Amino acid sequence: MPSKFDLASVETAFAQASIDPTRWDAAMEIAAASTEAAGAALFCMNGNLPGAPHSASLERTFETYVNDGWINHDERHRLMPIVTRRGVATELDMFTPDAISKLPYYQDFLAPHGLRWFAGVKIAAGGFSWVLSLQRSIAQGPFSPEQVRLLADVSMRLGASAAISRMLGFARIEAALDAFEVSRTPAIVFDAYGNVLRLNLSAETLLGGDLGVSGKRLVSYNRDATRAFEFALREVMWIASPAASVPPIALPRRGRRPLLAYLLRLKSVTYNPLAPGQAVATIIDPEAHYEPEMAALNECFGLTPAESRLAQKLSIGQSLDTFALDRGISYETARNQLKALFAKTQTHRQPELMALLAMLRQAPRTVIGA
Repeated sequence: MPSKFDLASVETAFAQASIDPTRWDAAMEIAAASTEAAGAALFCMNGNLPGAPHSASLERTFETYVNDGWINHDERHRLMPIVTRRGVATELDMFTPDAISKLPYYQDFLAPHGLRWFAGVKIAAGGFSWVLSLQRSIAQGPFSPEQVRLLADVSMRLGASAAISRMLGFARIEAALDAFEVSRTPAIVFDAYGNVLRLNLSAETLLGGDLGVSGKRLVSYNRDATRAFEFALREVMWIASPAASVPPIALPRRGRRPLLAYLLRLKSVTYNPLAPGQAVATIIDPEAHYEPEMAALNECFGLTPAESRLAQKLSIGQSLDTFALDRGISYETARNQLKALFAKTQTHRQPELMALLAMLRQAPRTVIGA
């Protein structure tokens, strides 16, 4: 029977999402409906991030996939070499129906959600590859050979959308780094694999004997600090919430105060798996940064003097307990001031607050230690 695939709609949806990343989930809905699938998702071929776009029909399945660890035990990862060569693959390219009936991935994970069959469509641009994962229910049965041939054809055409998305993603990264540079805030952008993708001039000036980039990884002379940073970066990448952040990481320097690295997933691109940058680290140097002016804080956010003082000290890397001790107030009082700061600045975590405060250091006047 002739296929009813509407691949033109899939191409259109991908083109729209490449320009407007907020449309990726909608593109997955269209991809599923246009290929007679029960659901669709979009993954990086070399490693799945938990924030990958997916159709609403896969919401519960996707939660189980991430929360129960199936994301790390996906049998279909073994199909990626075939997807790379042919542009499309199904599990029948590697597994027999009898083998599928015995694999825990299919029986313990997919079957309770009514799913079984799959087609993976390669989307490639600029040396990077993604896979459009089309899911079918047990009742629907596998994709036919004719349908697989059609999907292989659309694989080539979707590459243009991927290229546009990456180009725009790089433009957004450069704009963000420029904004950090104006405020003299060192900033480093990382890709989905945790590799250093871009860094601004202020970050470059911090690189030297104690901190550097080796094999595209940010490394400290202190191995424990490097491991801590790598762990934190992975946590930021793999925590499901797009607002995920972690406590600051200390990067020691010999004979000097340590740098503090604040990691945050990039909210504007985390729902876009084709975006080149997925996380940013802003670096605070307690010996070189300037406090934002209290007048600017009051004007922008309507802070009280106590809240402004806290914002100033947090912006240069002082911890909350040290602030409380220096000011002679209880830790709980300092926590309440921090909560007020979050509310008035419409932020939720310290890395977000730090990035916002950094923008107010454009005209430094109060030098630390002066």
